Amino acid sequence: MEKLVIRKLKKEDAPEIARINSVITKSPPKDEFRRTIKELAQSPGNVSYVAEHNGKVVGYMISYLLFGGFGIGKSAWIATLGVEPKFMGQGIGKALAKKIFDFHSKKGIKSFYTSVRWDSTDLLSFFKTLGFDRSNFINLKKEM
Repeated sequence: MEKLVIRKLKKEDAPEIARINSVITKSPPKDEFRRTIKELAQSPGNVSYVAEHNGKVVGYMISYLLFGGFGIGKSAWIATLGVEPKFMGQGIGKALAKKIFDFHSKKGIKSFYTSVRWDSTDLLSFFKTLGFDRSNFINLKKEM
């Protein structure tokens, strides 16, 4: 895609990321989500990227590091991602993932994880194209 720029997340990107997330989830933007994005942008150990087209944020991928969690070594996790619906299917998600993989790989990270709902076939398919497969983890949940 021409005029696509992948760059590190800045705290000023939070409103646009929240807007894209809101469009995808069909729910109003949440202040807590915006605050979390701003915090991640300022956290030196975590790396996240946005995709800009003609100077406008059209996609994002948020990652973080986990050290020694439940029997795995240092690993990178993709927490969330989103692409403006009219730009989906144009390689933006793959471009964002490549930047994240390259960054963490240069730091010696060999394991990448994410968590996807079993019925999110579009996301499962996307992550399969990136080389992801089932891990040895089972997601557990407790409601309060």
